[in-house]
Amino acid sequence: MALGKSSGTHSNRARGYTFALISAAFLSTTAILIRYLTQIYNLPALVLAFWRDLFVVLTLLPALGLLRADLLRVRRHHLPYLVGYGFVLAIFNILWTLSVASNGAAVATVLAYTSAAFTTLLGWWLLKEGLDGSKLLAVTLSLAGCVMVSGAWQPATWHTGMLGILTGLLSGLGYAAYSLMGRSASKRGLNPWTSLLYTFGFATVFLLCSNLAPEQILPGTAMRPADFLWLGKAWTGWGVLFLLAAVPTVAGFGLYNVSLSYLPSSVANLIVTLEPAFTGIVAYLLLGERFSGMQIGGSLVLLSSVVLLRIRERRRVASDDV
Repeated sequence: MALGKSSGTHSNRARGYTFALISAAFLSTTAILIRYLTQIYNLPALVLAFWRDLFVVLTLLPALGLLRADLLRVRRHHLPYLVGYGFVLAIFNILWTLSVASNGAAVATVLAYTSAAFTTLLGWWLLKEGLDGSKLLAVTLSLAGCVMVSGAWQPATWHTGMLGILTGLLSGLGYAAYSLMGRSASKRGLNPWTSLLYTFGFATVFLLCSNLAPEQILPGTAMRPADFLWLGKAWTGWGVLFLLAAVPTVAGFGLYNVSLSYLPSSVANLIVTLEPAFTGIVAYLLLGERFSGMQIGGSLVLLSSVVLLRIRERRRVASDDV
């Protein structure tokens, strides 16, 4: 019995690692695409976030309708939770998009992945997930690797003021909250793709309200309704915006949600910190950019954090069998 249980646990953890790694690969293009839209078209950050979430919903609805129509339905008692989940996603989207626009992709990515530390501590506190020296070491390695790969170790990279840095740190906290709620949604029996559809749907509503708020409290919102069509006839811009939503966002967040069905939120979040390394690989393959020695070293540090986690998981499962 113990062997069968161990084998099943090991298989599930392996699936979780695989989904989280593929998720990181997809997510690695998001900061580049967001930066492109905000720099080339000066697209307001929260208008971008609104369209991104709306296009996610418009992509998922027909896809699930054709492939798994049953996933479009959700029990009524789950709706309040999904509304709250969508609100957390909207806050994270706002903070992440503003951070990329103000800090640049490199610094924004590093600050967003402070979520690894936040998720580890909050998961231990709220979800009773394990916390030991090896996991804390993995968090430290992942943060160090992000800094090395992104180039954020260079002082010139940190050209923004304290407001930009604070926005980035809060995006990390928002990512952690999203991860914890994703793990909780799995424990409630919600399908990851159903959760993705409804959370992005509710997040779209919250982002619409934020853009239409009369006081214009948040930067990067639509100053008037016409700003929602900021891109006008810039069809390339619309294409990039749709691509951002339909591919890296749907696949990245969707597979991340799936990984949370198999892994503790802290472990899944640590694995996707490989995103900066994947971003470097994409830049090398598509743009011809070369890895520096520091970036290669940072990639190896990031990889070592994931290997450390995997060794920790194997030892934990083995000890359970004794």
